[in-house]
Amino acid sequence: MSAGSPADISATGTTPLAAPADAPVLEVADATVVRGGQRVLEDISLSIRAGERVALLGANGSGKSTLLRAIVGVLPLESGRARLFGRPVRDGRAHDAIGYVPQDSAEAGSIPSTARETVATGLLGARRWSARSRDPRVMRALEAVGLPHLADRPITRMSGGQRRRVMIARALVRSPRLLVLDEPFAGVDLPTQEIIAGLFRELAAQGTTLLVVLHETGPLADDLDRVIVLDHGRVIHDGAETAQLPVDSSHDHPALPDAHADCLGQEIHPA
Repeated sequence: MSAGSPADISATGTTPLAAPADAPVLEVADATVVRGGQRVLEDISLSIRAGERVALLGANGSGKSTLLRAIVGVLPLESGRARLFGRPVRDGRAHDAIGYVPQDSAEAGSIPSTARETVATGLLGARRWSARSRDPRVMRALEAVGLPHLADRPITRMSGGQRRRVMIARALVRSPRLLVLDEPFAGVDLPTQEIIAGLFRELAAQGTTLLVVLHETGPLADDLDRVIVLDHGRVIHDGAETAQLPVDSSHDHPALPDAHADCLGQEIHPA
């Protein structure tokens, strides 16, 4: 991509987060999460270094989305620890360096705002509580996902794939050092999957660290450094993708009430 490339977005991004040079981008140690009185994650440990492209796989209910929410500080840990850029996950400075796209982000099409206004909410953060939709970073983010021509269209009038790309632009607008996405390919057509996969490759080439929840590696199969597999709330594999992984597809957690209602621009900022 040219004028709308992620590199152009970061050209006017926020001041880089200061962190020890050898600190992992993400470090989780012996983490346990309890929801509704049930242990959804137990003794999770993993580490991701700058520039890595990592997929998080597992059956429905294995704890993938819960782990992402714990990583970005939305869900508290019952025990253990999680650090971003060498800082506790609830440190606002760490959150300003993350772009997060929740699993249900495409459903934001029910909110009556334009693509431009939606992307601008991604500029909100722990230290900024207002955002201007005319900020030049907003259009650069929309250009990066190939949607500048829809900047002023309400997202209620967009397809599911277009909404997904708008929400990725919202995550990109803050020039994240770590991009975290929950099922970005779910419910979108093949051309949209290819556009998203191409964007990920460009981001990775520029050094952005990627953590992506997937059911299968699909369009990213040849572009991943590692695959982490969860089953029954535990890590059962961390390394190269293998042809056969012992995941119990029948396992599922009962429906649990959300500990946090996702809100545009605020879902990764703990109270």
